[in-house]
Amino acid sequence: MLKKNDEKINGFLFVAVLPFLLFAMAYYGFESSYVRLKTMEKAPDFMFASVYAYRVIPNYLSVHVTEIVTFIVNNYIPFLKNFLLKQGTLFYHSIFLINSFFFILSSAVLHALLKLGALPLTIRRMIHLLAIFFMVIIQYVPTNCDSIAIFFYLWGALLTLKFLEHRKLTDFILLCAVVFISTLARETSCLNISFFAAMCIDFEKLKNKDFTFIKELIFLVIAFIVPYAGLRITIHQDVSFVEGIYFLDNFSSPFNLSGLLFGIISLYFSYLLCNDKGKMLLRKYLFFAIPYLIMIAMVGLFWETRLFLPLILTGIVVASHQFKNIIPKQ
Repeated sequence: MLKKNDEKINGFLFVAVLPFLLFAMAYYGFESSYVRLKTMEKAPDFMFASVYAYRVIPNYLSVHVTEIVTFIVNNYIPFLKNFLLKQGTLFYHSIFLINSFFFILSSAVLHALLKLGALPLTIRRMIHLLAIFFMVIIQYVPTNCDSIAIFFYLWGALLTLKFLEHRKLTDFILLCAVVFISTLARETSCLNISFFAAMCIDFEKLKNKDFTFIKELIFLVIAFIVPYAGLRITIHQDVSFVEGIYFLDNFSSPFNLSGLLFGIISLYFSYLLCNDKGKMLLRKYLFFAIPYLIMIAMVGLFWETRLFLPLILTGIVVASHQFKNIIPKQ
């Protein structure tokens, strides 16, 4: 009984407490040109313009959590207000609370993903810690949507693996729901389709006209397109759907090139840890993720390495599931 309690306590410390502390260090210790959110009193107008307007879940949470935090601080803990304002505005603290909540949820889902790989506990925790550090490092670019998007992406990956293992319809329905809801947070949800396709589609079977997984893939595509198109029809914008075109900047700026190199090397590191089957899965995943890669090259900034995080985490998850073929289970 005591041993089980110790395992639960250690698991809670590793999955929740340590990630939260690392996340707090990022938000209140990192300083960069991106941390303008610290001085903003409320959700800025740009969150409701251009592409940001379609991220309705983060925007909704940003506004209402700020209202709740402001109410609590003013009415219940006014003695802490001066201390809190020295570390940033109440809006900034609200963004931290939202992101740390979904960050801890992401850590819990990642824990479940790694458990599916049947790795020894020590190695699983080392890989988990590596993934957590990657997730924390990219927080030098704080946003109100990335932690939410990563949580949904990892949850979608977990449901994909569970569906492939047990073939339960409920898992697939949940996966479709996750893709639908995730699209209301960020377009990263399209990568769940790439992950599903990489895991399910065998090019040899396609040559033999075996289209077993096409139907499931179509449902996932519909689950992405319906909210994506619906948002753009419902929320009218007088400006472009994108913030800007940065293709030339991405390949001419040393900062952006270093960000690209960081993403490539990080993913290559995971690739090297895979066996032949895992390497094939990663290659298929990157093939199906080409539209996403083109988009971040065109309208994203490579220096914002948060854009590569879903790819890096996918590499880590795939590598961990291939470890079970070369490491004896304990």
